[in-house]
Amino acid sequence: MLGRKAAPTNGQAQETSNGRATGNGGQAITLLTVVGEHAKMEGKFDIADSIQIECEIGGELNVGGKLVIGEKGVVNANVETVDAVIMGVYEGNMVATGNVEIATTGRVSGNIRTDSLVISKGGFFNGNVIKIKDGENAGAKPVYLMEEKAAQSAGSRTRANDVRGNRQPYVVEEDR
Repeated sequence: MLGRKAAPTNGQAQETSNGRATGNGGQAITLLTVVGEHAKMEGKFDIADSIQIECEIGGELNVGGKLVIGEKGVVNANVETVDAVIMGVYEGNMVATGNVEIATTGRVSGNIRTDSLVISKGGFFNGNVIKIKDGENAGAKPVYLMEEKAAQSAGSRTRANDVRGNRQPYVVEEDR
């Protein structure tokens, strides 16, 4: 079933006016909704506006606005979009020029190219993240334990422990 409704923000419905969501700064966002408990669609989809998916979709998706994968949505596709909110299941490679959010119910497997990724507590992500602006200039940033990086500079490669013998969490640090 196809319809139009307001784009959710963090899983919440937005106020609507004449079938258009009023989002940031009162700007209207049209959201095409694809719903169907047992519906499955496959192919190449070019969506000029935003879309919310509450069924199973495979193939390729090019979205000119926001892609929202609802809690009942399952998407197995390569996606190009501006923004994405994933509350259901996503598998594939995604390029998002805006923000990507994996909600607490979201499950993602695949690679994401974006400048902004937020994973809410409880959300699942298995894959690689590449920052778009740095993607052409540099590879993946190394992950260091702060004490470990200092030890590497001194020539030692042992993982640092705190005073109780517990391992310290890793910290991502960009080289400057």
